[in-house]
Amino acid sequence: MKKNILPRFLAVTLALSLVGQSFAQYRKGFETSRMDTECKPCEDFYKYVNGGWLKTAKIPDDKARWGGFEILAENNRTILKGILEAAAANKKVKAGSNEYMIGAMYATCMDEAAIEKSGKKPIEPYLTRIAKINDLKSLQAEITALDNLGLSVLFGFGAGPDLKNSTMNIASLGQGGLSLPNKDFYTKTDEKSQQTRAAFVKHVSNMFKLLGDTEAVASANAETVLKIQTKLAEASLAPVELRNPNNRYNKKTVAELQELAPNWEWKAYFTGRGAASFTELNVGQPKFLKAVSDLMKEIPVADWKTLLRWEVVHSSADQLSSAFVNENFDFYGKVLSGQKEKAPRWRTCTQVVDGSIGDILGQVYVAKQFPPESKARMNTLIDNLVLAYRERIQQLDWMSEATKKQALLKLNSFARKIGYPDKWKTYAGLKIDRKSYFENSLRVGQFALRENMAKINQPIDKSEWLMSPPTVNAYYMPINNEIAFPAGILQPPFFNPEADDAINYGAIGAVIGHELSHGFDDSGSQFDEKGNLRMWWTPEDRKKFEARADCVVQQFNGFKVQDGLNVNGKLVLGESIGDLGGLTMAYYAFKKSLEGKPRPANIDGFTPEQRFFIGYAQIWATVARPEFERNYTLSDPHPLGRFRANGPLSNFQPFAEAFGCKKGDPMVRDSEKRCEIW
Repeated sequence: MKKNILPRFLAVTLALSLVGQSFAQYRKGFETSRMDTECKPCEDFYKYVNGGWLKTAKIPDDKARWGGFEILAENNRTILKGILEAAAANKKVKAGSNEYMIGAMYATCMDEAAIEKSGKKPIEPYLTRIAKINDLKSLQAEITALDNLGLSVLFGFGAGPDLKNSTMNIASLGQGGLSLPNKDFYTKTDEKSQQTRAAFVKHVSNMFKLLGDTEAVASANAETVLKIQTKLAEASLAPVELRNPNNRYNKKTVAELQELAPNWEWKAYFTGRGAASFTELNVGQPKFLKAVSDLMKEIPVADWKTLLRWEVVHSSADQLSSAFVNENFDFYGKVLSGQKEKAPRWRTCTQVVDGSIGDILGQVYVAKQFPPESKARMNTLIDNLVLAYRERIQQLDWMSEATKKQALLKLNSFARKIGYPDKWKTYAGLKIDRKSYFENSLRVGQFALRENMAKINQPIDKSEWLMSPPTVNAYYMPINNEIAFPAGILQPPFFNPEADDAINYGAIGAVIGHELSHGFDDSGSQFDEKGNLRMWWTPEDRKKFEARADCVVQQFNGFKVQDGLNVNGKLVLGESIGDLGGLTMAYYAFKKSLEGKPRPANIDGFTPEQRFFIGYAQIWATVARPEFERNYTLSDPHPLGRFRANGPLSNFQPFAEAFGCKKGDPMVRDSEKRCEIW
């Protein structure tokens, strides 16, 4: 029984669209057979660079999307599979050792016969407890107990950074309780949203039937779940609202929280969660917590019991027998994402181990896959990107000297993490054995919760990572003012020692620039060099910045995803500023790297500058199912790959010059509409 309730506070990730054709074989870093040279680069550069691949790409049945770098993620999973199978096969290894823990976790996950035999038995004790609830006091006591298992029935609670004191963790309380991706899925009234909710109700009903409810009872219970969650959704902040850090920071005393939400016994809850004593906390969304309090009296206890039964089976579905796994996949995999079939069991279990005890698995992975030379090369690239950013800030004609001074102070204070942690997590006290996948998953979740709860009122450990080493991604963390690049992404095609600098600067250089730019996007720019939420801009400069950011909003609002669905420019603003800034900084860092050196030769007729832009555009090559694209557009702060390629490039004059694009071409935005920030 495991449900991630502890928010990854303020981490801004690249969230790359991943793809599927090997680039490692191409020493030069690109292959003309992937291109569609019948398409003009000034018409649609994304198609020009990737069109040959896009014409033949087929999404595997177990995928919702398939794109330019899924091969890297797949290769990493295959490597992890080999590590885990070897560990699982070693029956002589000492219990409690690292090899034992990853092997046991993987082996119990792969033991489908044992899981099938257990059916729904693992969750029956929790269902029995729920049945005994008879009043608000016992209801809240049971919600507390379920939260301790990792369910987060109504809200998330744990340690989080104090956004205005970046050295400390404080107790943090925030909205939760939704089984659909976000508020909009409950409140939008268009036909597709109504169809999704109807499918959700059918799914919930089917899960209740698997618990033994009759058709009529299951159907009524499903409607009850939707009714309660809709009320929670109506009181929740939408994804765009959550992007503003000021909407996530409302410091209150426990007494003030009790006054705000009087129908919940907060002191009993905090004590029941095992939290250290505290007098103030961050109440992320006060309106939501007040609504929860009101609903305690408005909704009958019997209906709350129905919701709790749902939360137990929903959160546990993937650790139960195939009937539950398949029903869960039918909705979340097929309906929401368009997948045709489930992923192979080994891939699921590989991801489970990586997500549960990733630092143990990561140590073995790094030893195999991440040479010291890669870390040294990355440090050089980051140095060059920071230098380019510094020069760009100094040259800005719209920013005052006072704000420039603060911006440079922040840039010069960036911390960096490359490859893997300097200090590996030990998981001391976590018990994993070869008996039960469900119990292992339960203990892993409880371990993470206890570890988090112990951080309340403790200094922030800035050495911690938010991603495991094999992860194909990167992130910026405002509270630490740091950028991080796991070893998993530092391979071809992102980072290719065999490729020329133009390709590497266009690929991993743009990734580095993207993460640096998150420190200066609409959200990250509200944090200072120490990671504190503090407005360091002059009022006049902030207005100029917001006007430039609005240009990006308007541009992306105009991108059509499907009939009746456009990109939400405000939702993707931070990532789009990151892409535009990352492209800009990487290009100027590349140009600076050529100073004092012989000009690189053309390759396949492409100049170094053209190869840079090819390297950038090819990383976004993606095909995706319509269901996935809709869900992603409504809930994810990242634009789809085709917009991430063409959007920034159409604003960038050096791109137009490299390919001879003229005013009026689709890849050249009119000067009065051109977006430029950094």
